Amino acid sequence: MLYIFSGLPGCGKSTIAKLLSEKLKAVYLRVDTIEQALRNGSAASRHIGPEGYFILYALARDNLKLGLPVVTDSVNDLNLVRDSFRDIAISSGVPFLEIEILCSNPEQHRARVEKRISDIPGLKVPDWQAVVDRVYEPWKREHLKLDTARLSPVECVEEIVRVGG
Repeated sequence: MLYIFSGLPGCGKSTIAKLLSEKLKAVYLRVDTIEQALRNGSAASRHIGPEGYFILYALARDNLKLGLPVVTDSVNDLNLVRDSFRDIAISSGVPFLEIEILCSNPEQHRARVEKRISDIPGLKVPDWQAVVDRVYEPWKREHLKLDTARLSPVECVEEIVRVGG
């Protein structure tokens, strides 16, 4: 099973994805970890383009082929990226669940963003203005939406397990 997370920074997506991974004993793949490793391995500080996602796709595919459940954690803001994750599951012959985490309370979301401290050494987390300005395409298909202004991380995990099996 491939669990495909998406949502803006600071909405609670990584917290929920980690809890789900622990509960299911699933492989946890976070694009922020991959992208920061790429930055750390580069002689010059550089902008990371799509290569972080390409690495994430390859790791997800490899682990799905081993029969392992996989949880992917990324903003997943473009339909092209969402389609790529779905296509990986389909081509691997495994079920998938697309999950959008959101925080419908702007004040709560802003407070979370402003209080965030990165758990990845060297990773600079976006400020509130960067989150507000980020392009986040509307979804084109049905998916599971969970609102962290209304549900706790544990309640979100319970809902994902209930829907995804």
